[in-house]
Amino acid sequence: MLSKGCEQCAEGAKMVLFVYGYCDQRDCFYCPLGENRKNVTDVYANERRVESDEDVIEEAKRMSAQGSSITGGEPQEALDRTCHYIELLKDEFGEEHHTHLYTGITGGRENMRRLAEAGLDEIRFHPPFEQWGDLHGTEWEEILYVAREEGLVPAFEIPGIRAEEEFLEFLDEGAAEYCNINEFELSQGNFRRMQEAGYERKEGHMSAVAGSHEILEVMGDHPKVYFCTSVFKDAAQHRNRLKRMAYNVRRPFDEVTDDGTLVYGKTWADPDRLEELGVPPEYYAIKTNHLELAWWLLEEMLEAGDLTEGEIVEQYPTVEGTVVERTPLA
Repeated sequence: MLSKGCEQCAEGAKMVLFVYGYCDQRDCFYCPLGENRKNVTDVYANERRVESDEDVIEEAKRMSAQGSSITGGEPQEALDRTCHYIELLKDEFGEEHHTHLYTGITGGRENMRRLAEAGLDEIRFHPPFEQWGDLHGTEWEEILYVAREEGLVPAFEIPGIRAEEEFLEFLDEGAAEYCNINEFELSQGNFRRMQEAGYERKEGHMSAVAGSHEILEVMGDHPKVYFCTSVFKDAAQHRNRLKRMAYNVRRPFDEVTDDGTLVYGKTWADPDRLEELGVPPEYYAIKTNHLELAWWLLEEMLEAGDLTEGEIVEQYPTVEGTVVERTPLA
C-alpha cells in the first residue's frame, strides 16, 4: 500500500519544491544533483526558479497540485525557509494539501516540532549508507519515535544500493511507517563517481544501475516496502504531472499529447488573412511576429493554398515552454 504522498506523486499531483542545495553529507558518491542544484541557495518549484512566494503558488496551481514534496540538498539546514514554504502552501491550499520532506540528517526534536507546527505531514529519512545495518540504538532509531510523537509520519526513503534487513525490522517494530526504495540510478551529477565506484548502467536503460532490482529478493515482499523504478518516475510521475499542467494551460486550439506536451501550428501570415478566410478567433492567437493556430487547420490551409508557410510546434506546458520539436510544413 502506497503512502498518500506516493499516491499523489504517481498521479503527477505532487509539486517538487527544492528549497536548498547545500548538504553536510558531502561524501555520498551517488548524490544525483547536477551543477545547477548542488551547493546553491536557489529555490525551484518543479523546474521553475522561484523569485517570490507567488511563483510557488502559481506553479502549484499550474499543475493542480494536491501536495508538495520538500527536497534539497538538505531542507533541515534551511529550516526557517523550509517551514515558511510549508506554511505558505498550507495557508493557500488548506490542510488537505499533503506535504512530505526528504532529509539525510536526524535534526532532533526541536526540528520535528517546528516542521509539524508548520504543517508537514510525512518525513522521509535517508541515513548515511555507511551506517546501514547499525541504526538500532542510535539517533536514527530515536528520531523515528520523536517524529511520530511530534505528529509526523516517519518513514525511510533509500536508494536501492543493497538490501538491508534492518529497515524491515524498523517497520515490524512500528518505528517507521514504510520504506521507499528508489531504483539506483546514474545521473549527470553522479555519473563519474558511480563509475569509479564500479556501478554500471543496466542494459537497455537510460539511467538504472545494473543489479538494483536484486534488493527486492530480500525486501520486496514486505507490505510496507515500495520499490520505485526509474522507468515509473519518467513514464508515470513526470508525464502525469506534465499532463495536469497541459490541460490547465492549453488554449482552445492546442492539442495535448500522451506525453503531456502541447502541439499547435505556427505561421507568419498577416492576421487579416485569417480573418478574410473566416477563421474563428478562438482557433488562433496573434503573437508579435507570427500567428499560432490549430495544427490541423494550418495543414488544411497550406494544402488548399490559403497560406504559404508554417510549422508544427511541440512544447512543454511549463512556464519556460521549452520546445521539443519543430516540423516545417511546405
